[in-house]
Amino acid sequence: MSTPSPVRFLTGITTTGTPHLGNYVGAIRPTVQASRRAGTENFYFLADYHALIKCDEPARIQRSTLEIAACWIASGLDPDKVFFYRQSDVPEIPELTWLLTCVTGKGLLNRAHAYKAALDRNAAAGADPDTDVTAGLFMYPVLMAADIIMFNAHKVPVGRDQVQHIEMARDMAASFNHLYGEHFALPEAVIDESVALLPGLDGRKMSKSYDNTIALFAPPAQIRKQIAGIVTDSRAPGEPKETEGSALFQIYQAFASDEETAALRKAYAEGIAWGDAKQLLFERIDREITPMRERYQALVANPAEVEAILRTGAEKARTRATPFMAELRHAVGLRNLAAQAGPAAKDKAAKATLPVFKQYREADGKFYFKLLDADGSLLLQSEGFDSGREPGQIIAMLKKQDPDALARIAAWWRSDRDAASVMKLLAEAGN
Repeated sequence: MSTPSPVRFLTGITTTGTPHLGNYVGAIRPTVQASRRAGTENFYFLADYHALIKCDEPARIQRSTLEIAACWIASGLDPDKVFFYRQSDVPEIPELTWLLTCVTGKGLLNRAHAYKAALDRNAAAGADPDTDVTAGLFMYPVLMAADIIMFNAHKVPVGRDQVQHIEMARDMAASFNHLYGEHFALPEAVIDESVALLPGLDGRKMSKSYDNTIALFAPPAQIRKQIAGIVTDSRAPGEPKETEGSALFQIYQAFASDEETAALRKAYAEGIAWGDAKQLLFERIDREITPMRERYQALVANPAEVEAILRTGAEKARTRATPFMAELRHAVGLRNLAAQAGPAAKDKAAKATLPVFKQYREADGKFYFKLLDADGSLLLQSEGFDSGREPGQIIAMLKKQDPDALARIAAWWRSDRDAASVMKLLAEAGN
């Protein structure tokens, strides 16, 4: 029995700032843990094209790219075991963005939350609806869709505020599939309710835009000072304190074990002083972060090492993106004209309308085949095989109209066209 193909997960972080505790707990730590799951392929990228939508400071984008990459690696991400790359190093992504632009209705983009929020702000200010609304902001969901379906990701871990973008990516992929054949898997949003959303120093969501963050790999003295600034109520030492709504308690809980959390909850009920609680929080965070800080600082001090890792990751990602983009270009009609010219063109005309088999080997080590029609549309996609001989044998049987082979492909068929009639064409052509 064949081993199932791996499930592909994809996550990106926009390169507009220095990583803070909220980024670590909400995105970096869970993705590092997820990268070690068996039966998965994981794609992690630095979304520097997305950063251009929000930031017009080149040095900040460059610095943020370095810091986020270093943070991911220092936190335990193994670049050799995942696809780890910078978005702008994969030129197939913006090319796919344009193809998707051509099949995406403006009405769909009109409904994007970020765009609608910009319109609402302008309306409240009595300004023109499109004030400060760039085409980049409007097209952001298309670029995000290209990020996802370029690698046919099955699962995309996101917060609830990002679910709409995954739904829009599904719509764009489905529109393309409808016009040009089944090329894209339809991605699904994954919301992990166990991933903490950290409050900031003022109790609101920890965010650079609120200036309420706690640095991740800053010197311990700076982190201690920031923790000391967490807003608490006026209850004195000895007075019982509420854990509900306590930013300090929520941050501690994101780092602590169940036993440690229970102990702090008990201390709250017994009236722990806020200063003592903040000291406990500092010690718990420092215990987790300190082992990673040295590696992070070494990487930031050596940008050439990080650059080499990202370049290698881009080459690895492009082993998937480049052939897939060639398939998509063919599907939409961006084709080599010379293939239709010359003295042999007439001889090929009869077969030009016939479907063809393609055999290939995936990164999971399995061998696959698919059947494409003359327009490049996918008719069937096989399961994976342990050796290259097996798919070849099945293809040979199909060309001979073997009933057992025809029955076997029923589960793989991806088209409205009748399978038997297509196989008959292949047999008659001696293809």
